[in-house]
Amino acid sequence: MSHRILLLGAPGAGKGTQSAKLADEYGVEHVTTGDALRANKEMETEYGTPKSFMDAGELVPDPVVNEIVKAALEDADGFVLDGYPRNLDQAEYLSEITDLDAVVLLDVDEEVLVDRLTGRRVCDDCGANYHVDFQPPEEPGVCDECGGDLVQRDDDTEETARERLEVFYDNTEPVVDHFRDEGVLVEVDGEATPDEVFERIRDVVEN
Repeated sequence: MSHRILLLGAPGAGKGTQSAKLADEYGVEHVTTGDALRANKEMETEYGTPKSFMDAGELVPDPVVNEIVKAALEDADGFVLDGYPRNLDQAEYLSEITDLDAVVLLDVDEEVLVDRLTGRRVCDDCGANYHVDFQPPEEPGVCDECGGDLVQRDDDTEETARERLEVFYDNTEPVVDHFRDEGVLVEVDGEATPDEVFERIRDVVEN
């Protein structure tokens, strides 16, 4: 049986980690908006190609994103969708084009999210990712892979993290309400270890 799973959650909630684990567990596609856009950037829509907006440094408009996501889901024999829908219009469109087996919201306290986001460090040379609390390097500030300097990206500062969360809450509350009204939303505590969170999500999907 092919599973059709939507994973919702704020930046730092662990969507990417859990989506990858779910896709691996059930042998389905991990569909993200970014990957779908990159894979289909030449696709013609009545509004133009995604590439035309991306090359101009503009946000790809909803109708184009919708068509790209629809194509990605139609090509997939089961999927975990991560990073879409981002607003109510997209949520309503998604409900029209597919029947979801599970809609899971990873529930994580805002202060925990800020800690997760601001603790991220990236190697300036090779791009390897670390976290000061959850995945620290063997030597503080030094990459295990190549010995490069570990830096905090501009969008991982506390001010930026809080701004990202505010935008997420503003845009996504209506999405959460939409799926809650449809009776398909299940909230999962996302503050445990990744393995414990995965077990909780698996229980939801299989029941």
